[in-house]
Amino acid sequence: MSERFRAIVGSIAFLFVAPGIVAGVIPWALSGYRLGPPFLGFEPFRWFGIALLLPGAALLIETFARFALQGLGTPAPIAPTKSLVVTGSYRLVRNPMYVAVVLLILGQALLLGSVSVLIWGAVVWLTVHLFVLAHEEPTLSRTYGEQYDRYRANVRRWIPRLTPWRG
Repeated sequence: MSERFRAIVGSIAFLFVAPGIVAGVIPWALSGYRLGPPFLGFEPFRWFGIALLLPGAALLIETFARFALQGLGTPAPIAPTKSLVVTGSYRLVRNPMYVAVVLLILGQALLLGSVSVLIWGAVVWLTVHLFVLAHEEPTLSRTYGEQYDRYRANVRRWIPRLTPWRG
């Protein structure tokens, strides 16, 4: 089995396990995917929710594919990429995979009018933020050294750049 094939299969499996549970199963458990009244009685919040779901899903697929096809690894810590991935959406924001998951959760919260899913989105973002600060960034800095440090200095953690980084 080729390295690329293993990376693709591992990434697909991890996609269903991690984001599938965090952005799919748990919001479903919290809301039953039942449509409640729109937040503040404002129907356009539902449309804004859909507007978050579409790019969130596309971004999640793009980042997982990029890890497998370019990084020859997975987002799973047990099978990391062989190289630092800084192309595609990673040229705009350092953590597009996490941004995608949070967009999916918040999009569902707005579409469904679910306060519990909205709170879940905030919990997920805070947890991910703390994980990135305490573990992920120090690990990437140790693993990739100057290459990651230069990337980190030029691409923000959560707020996308207006123009792609060309490092």
